[in-house]
Amino acid sequence: MPNPISEQARAAALAQLDAAEAAREDILVQHIANGVVINSRTVQIDPEVVIAPGAVILAGTILRGKTVIGAGCVIGPNTLIEDSTVDEGTTVNASQIYGSHIGPHNNIGPFTHVRVNTVTDYGVHLGAYVETKNSNFARGNTVSHLTYIGDSDVGKYCNFGCGTVTCNYDGKDKFRTQIGDYCFIGCNTNLVAPVKVGDGAYTAAGSTITKDVPAQALGIARERQTNLDGWAEPKMEAYIAKKQKLENEQSK
Repeated sequence: MPNPISEQARAAALAQLDAAEAAREDILVQHIANGVVINSRTVQIDPEVVIAPGAVILAGTILRGKTVIGAGCVIGPNTLIEDSTVDEGTTVNASQIYGSHIGPHNNIGPFTHVRVNTVTDYGVHLGAYVETKNSNFARGNTVSHLTYIGDSDVGKYCNFGCGTVTCNYDGKDKFRTQIGDYCFIGCNTNLVAPVKVGDGAYTAAGSTITKDVPAQALGIARERQTNLDGWAEPKMEAYIAKKQKLENEQSK
């Protein structure tokens, strides 16, 4: 608990908080009067933020700095956008965006982390637990979940499988990944930059790609499977005995 304060200090703090709340509500009222839909007092908007009429700002949203929101956007709930532009018709749900430009009719979130210098074109989808940084996404890209794309240039209409990572940092320098149009990046692909994936190419799920993949090719970079018969038996005996003991104790 904080140290107790005097009544005088408490009154001064409450006055400061009331003034801040009044100023925040004044900004909300101004945007509402301009045609922005805001139905919750939990929204916080900095004075320099620009929002087009017809945009919807949902509960728990914070818009900071030199942010611009286009017409027909739905922002929130629980979204933070700072020093970024979001073009018309885009939805940003429960996500954070910093220093970036999100194109029109994008679908961002939930739980997407868009870091600085991310630029997206029309109709891009960045989904759950996707992180981007310093990357360009052309039209119609789909990155649905659990993926990191940093220092990359991505062509149009690419599809990224779950768990894709661009390995862009070697501890000293950052390198770029270049992906052509109409590519399919398989689940759990590691793209070790600098590397290029040509137009219409695939990467096989579970591959670590360290060399360029030509256009229309399938890049496969994974060890051939080997099964060691009986290897797990002694380990499983101890594990199963432990779990059976726990199960018996819980059933008493």
